[in-house]
Amino acid sequence: MLLQLNIQNFAIVRSLDVDWQSGMTTITGETGAGKSIAIDALGLCLGERATTNVVRPNSKKAELAATFEIQKNICAQKWLAQHDLLIEPNNECILRRVISAEGRSRSYINGSQVPLVQLKEIGQLLINIHGQHDHQLIVKSSQQCKLVDEYADHKPLIDGVKHYYQQWHKLNKELTLLQQNKQQREAQQQLIQYQVSELDEFALQEGEFQTLEDDYKRHANAQNLLDTTLNSLQTLAENEQFNVLDLLRQCSDNINGLAQLDSRLKNIANILSDSHIQLEEASNDLTHYYQELDLDPQAYALIEERYSTALQLAKKHSLAPEKLVSFHQALKQELTTLSNDDFTISTIIEDISKTQQLYHDAAISLSSSRIKAAKALSKLITTSMQELNMPHGQFNIHIEQINTGNDSVNLSVNGFDKVDFQVSINPGQALEAMNKVASGGELSRISLAMQVILADKIITPTLIFDEVDVGISGPTAAMVGKKLQQLSKNTQVICVTHLPQVACKGHQQLFVSKLTDGEHTETKVTELSEQSRIQEIARLLAGDKISEHSLANAQELLAS
Repeated sequence: MLLQLNIQNFAIVRSLDVDWQSGMTTITGETGAGKSIAIDALGLCLGERATTNVVRPNSKKAELAATFEIQKNICAQKWLAQHDLLIEPNNECILRRVISAEGRSRSYINGSQVPLVQLKEIGQLLINIHGQHDHQLIVKSSQQCKLVDEYADHKPLIDGVKHYYQQWHKLNKELTLLQQNKQQREAQQQLIQYQVSELDEFALQEGEFQTLEDDYKRHANAQNLLDTTLNSLQTLAENEQFNVLDLLRQCSDNINGLAQLDSRLKNIANILSDSHIQLEEASNDLTHYYQELDLDPQAYALIEERYSTALQLAKKHSLAPEKLVSFHQALKQELTTLSNDDFTISTIIEDISKTQQLYHDAAISLSSSRIKAAKALSKLITTSMQELNMPHGQFNIHIEQINTGNDSVNLSVNGFDKVDFQVSINPGQALEAMNKVASGGELSRISLAMQVILADKIITPTLIFDEVDVGISGPTAAMVGKKLQQLSKNTQVICVTHLPQVACKGHQQLFVSKLTDGEHTETKVTELSEQSRIQEIARLLAGDKISEHSLANAQELLAS
């Protein structure tokens, strides 16, 4: 429930603190005093859009803060915990909004700055505000359907229809895209088929290009390899007059002999001996390489041709030759995908048909639940209308199933029901669409009856009614006050009203006044004492000229 509202420099409010009680609170005041200003401030705390004119003139910013008790509000506690905004102990939630004169705003939950959307999310779990123009919405079929769904409390059924509708819509979008691109994809398929055939014919294997490149270089430099290898062998070992191995052997023998005389030469002798062994191994390996060097001109021609073809194909596809094999495999996979277009299309058509049937079944279940809820709600609203000074009033919720077949002509995210609120006000009058029969005042009363009935279905612990009793007077007003007071037994009710019959039903009454010194205007909110309530109820009854009779009437209203 709402515990406290603090307002600083908002509209014509300089500074205001309002403490709220459980039960029913009524807000009254003179015309133009700003009775709804606290509701407007609360709306901003709950994430409504802010404008520059909400800041008090000559002030840099407006600050608004609302404190709620959430000890029994498990949904709000869970939301705060999920967003790391819950503070211990888990009994309060503070929403704060700071709005600059330039129109920029910052939002806070329990002291942490948050995006504005999070104020809206948590606000829906704390307060439900019914405005004086809500009755204008109930003539719309979409709003009527929403009200029936709220009363039926069948969210799983709505979610099921929504899920299958979204799945159906997604599949249809995929099918349309496939069908639209089919001609283009067929041309693409022909091109890829040609490319795959060309690469299939060439049949380059994994790692083959590196082997080709090595073989090509070897054959292209054949003479150089032969000449240089032979010259190196001559220098190393095969030249009888002068070769490195003979000279190194002689040097090694000499130093080895000297090492017998001076031990400090032993390490050098070992190095020379090892070097001679290594050079001998190198000479043997080089001889083996020279003897096995096979540089067949015919083989070279084949290698050169395949190597050249690999380079040409790589250049054609704008990639490195080493990536030809992986590119070939990717093209084959794409060709397979394109070749499966007809199968994919038929599969999607089949999935659409199955999803459509699931949607149909879910929509039938939703429609049955709506029809059952509509019958019960019609009776309740009829009774409420008759209590609200429409003694012959009849209310009926007509539900027409627009599309119960399996075709997809009228599939909708809300199912295939068209909801129509019908009323009859006078005896013998046939039921007709509500907007054709009911006057503004009658619509207001019907709307209020619905709000009171549906309030039991709403999980928010605070309900605010902002002048929803416009167009109501006399015995009807007394019944409205009684209904709101009954409602406050289970939830906190805050009601902005101009009716004494409603104001007197509050457990707490706040009075809004406007003060001016000729240059500055300021709104104040005062909690009325028992004696002050009598004066205010009398003013609502009689206007500015309060008489003994109006005071007696006020006392009688409060006593009742």
